[in-house]
Amino acid sequence: MENASSGTNNGKKPSRLPKRIILVRHGESEGNVDKNIYAITPDHKVQLTEKGKEQSKKAGEMIRGLVCDSRNSGKEKVYFYVSPFLRTRETLKEIGAAFSSSEIIGVREESRVREMDYAKFHNTEKMDEYKKERERYGKFFYRFPGGESAADVYDRVSGFIESLWRDIDMDMISYGANDDINLIIISHGLTIRVLLMRLFRWTAEQVDNLTSPKNAEVRIMELGHEGEYSLALHHDDQTLEKWGLSPEMIANQKLRAYPPKVDLDKRVFSSNYFDHLANIFNLDVKKK
Repeated sequence: MENASSGTNNGKKPSRLPKRIILVRHGESEGNVDKNIYAITPDHKVQLTEKGKEQSKKAGEMIRGLVCDSRNSGKEKVYFYVSPFLRTRETLKEIGAAFSSSEIIGVREESRVREMDYAKFHNTEKMDEYKKERERYGKFFYRFPGGESAADVYDRVSGFIESLWRDIDMDMISYGANDDINLIIISHGLTIRVLLMRLFRWTAEQVDNLTSPKNAEVRIMELGHEGEYSLALHHDDQTLEKWGLSPEMIANQKLRAYPPKVDLDKRVFSSNYFDHLANIFNLDVKKK
């Protein structure tokens, strides 16, 4: 992950990085149960179901159990970023209820982590046609008529990430010298995949193979041995594979999490990337 290398301060990392960045998809919404709801309700006003509220409550309890265990009593703090959509704000309410007021140091609504804009479609059958067309065209670059593509989401998410590093670097997220901060970002399925892409510098092809988080599913990144964030400290190989990470991507997550081992090559991403280009362009790539 780039940390703050693409942000301000001449590319230097902030002096105090958050201990964890936790991504959470909203709980089950009315739109997840019945897609016809979009014919009468704007996307940003779609609510959680009762099941979605319960899912979100359990996610909050799980997150608090992780970050506020007895060994770190009073030391761990949380700061929330939330999409402005109703279903994400309702998810925040349920998750936030698991924490005491002294544990929450801030909440910010952030429009750049909103859902991808699929445009205003009252005809759900037409939307199904566009989604089939997207599969043929390529999911990352396909733009819904009048809406966005995943590439468009990447652009705004990139702006959010740079603002985040800048806020950390300038101490805009204030917490005590002995506190550990956990950033919790409550967002949407595709946006979370694109956030991970931006943070880990994955390719469009790699993101196309990822699965979206389930409702109220949590994906946890924690600082590893060299100050790089990794999914491997909280999620095992089987889980990462289920999410669509390739063996090379999983190996890279382990390198970020743990001291390097002889059998793990730090060049695995660069070499495989050039192998991939060689296959596409029929190039003769020489390995050193």
